[in-house]
Amino acid sequence: MKNLHFKDFFWNSDLTSTGGYDAIILYLNDGKRTCKEVEDFMKARATIEEKYAKDLLGLSKKVCGHNEMNTLKRSLDVFKLQTEQVSLSHLQLAHSMREEAKKLEDFREKQKELEQQMDAVHKQKSSQFKKTMDSKKTYEHKCRDKEEADQNLNRNASTNTAKQVEKLQSKAQQAKQNAEEADKLYQQNVTALAKVRDDWLKEHISACEVFENQSVERINFLRNAIWTHLNQLSQQCVTSDELYEEVRRSLEQCDIQEDIEHFVNLRQTGEKPPVPVLYENFYSGQMSPTGALPSRPLPSPAVRRGPLPNPAQNSRDEPTYSTVRDTGYSLIHY
Repeated sequence: MKNLHFKDFFWNSDLTSTGGYDAIILYLNDGKRTCKEVEDFMKARATIEEKYAKDLLGLSKKVCGHNEMNTLKRSLDVFKLQTEQVSLSHLQLAHSMREEAKKLEDFREKQKELEQQMDAVHKQKSSQFKKTMDSKKTYEHKCRDKEEADQNLNRNASTNTAKQVEKLQSKAQQAKQNAEEADKLYQQNVTALAKVRDDWLKEHISACEVFENQSVERINFLRNAIWTHLNQLSQQCVTSDELYEEVRRSLEQCDIQEDIEHFVNLRQTGEKPPVPVLYENFYSGQMSPTGALPSRPLPSPAVRRGPLPNPAQNSRDEPTYSTVRDTGYSLIHY
């Protein structure tokens, strides 16, 4: 399939028309607008990345696991360090995005000089065309004056006096001279216009080729810019994952039992628990008649003392089971 080119399809039958050129310029301006939109997008994304990086950097400086110990503390330290590295990588990503945006900005400025040059050629072409058309009108007017003078001379040559005929001849001669001068000027302007037209044709073809190349370059540039942008984002993901992998490796070295044993060895307070608190009967501890405390057997450490037995109904007279309410309450045997 034959490739289509700007220089073959953007002409107009009217020499003064710039319709084809204007259509190309409109297309180029739309392309520049797209470049500006992509440029602004990348700048905005760079700002987002930069803000995220700064926030992440601040977060990496916060206290995290300060009171932890041993292998988990080492893992938390690696976690903070790699978080800081991730933030720095995002700062680098923001810088790279701004560089790509600057390339787009520089690219947009390229076609302005050529547009200004073509505008000058169009003005020259329009000016010469107008001058040529004006000289044509003057030439046609002078030709009509000459014909009218000749006709007037022919009609009145046999009826007028010699003096009048001489006057008509002089007028016809002047009209002829004016027509010849107008013809000469008209031909000069047509020749000049032809040269201007030839120059414009060359400039138009050259501009079409340049504009087409710019369009090809712009499409390729934008495609590559977006591709590069996505590669940067993908690389950032890879870089982040590599940094996070360092944290994962550190976490793999985190030994739960080792940390438990480390804490026990570092902060242990003793290996024996407190002895049980035993029940002591108030009455079994009263003074004997001799003044000495009655002896009581030491409780067995393995068996707790049972509850105090209930006194039998017929044992009220026994002092051991007497109560305070009994009239003969006493622990002393008589």
